[in-house]
Amino acid sequence: MTAVGQWRSVVGWLGISALVVILDQFTKWIVSINLAVNEHIAVWPFFSWVRWHNDGAAFSMLAGGGSDGWQRWFFVGLAVVVSGGIVYWLRNLPRDSAPFLPVALALVLGGALGNLVDRVWHGYVIDFLHFHWEAAYFPAFNVADSAITVGAGLLILDAILEGRRSRAAGRVP
Repeated sequence: MTAVGQWRSVVGWLGISALVVILDQFTKWIVSINLAVNEHIAVWPFFSWVRWHNDGAAFSMLAGGGSDGWQRWFFVGLAVVVSGGIVYWLRNLPRDSAPFLPVALALVLGGALGNLVDRVWHGYVIDFLHFHWEAAYFPAFNVADSAITVGAGLLILDAILEGRRSRAAGRVP
């Protein structure tokens, strides 16, 4: 495949990533104009809309440095490196790759970029989806986090299916 052909195939997957970023930023904007920081609106006994600012990573790991802490720029740098690696991976995928892999990579990329935008603009990520049951609470998350999670699940599924394909083809003992 020519370099132009490789980039054409990547552009479609980058379109999925762009849609994730747009949906993520739009939903965060809606939350930001309708809820005050730390506001909580119960929707169902197990779900609430919230507006929480997370200056850490997943599950608020490394949180507490504020919007100007070292974590902000560490996570910005990490997102840039990971995103560049994903674009490189997408560009170099064989044409006959299983469909789960490029979709998974596009979702992870879109999620990483959606949260990257928040970190650069605000110094924190806006989380607003909060599931809970009685005293058990799952950390709040957003559309970008959801895309990363679904993408990671698809990466695992692709790895399992690739292992089965390899065994069926006799490539793995």
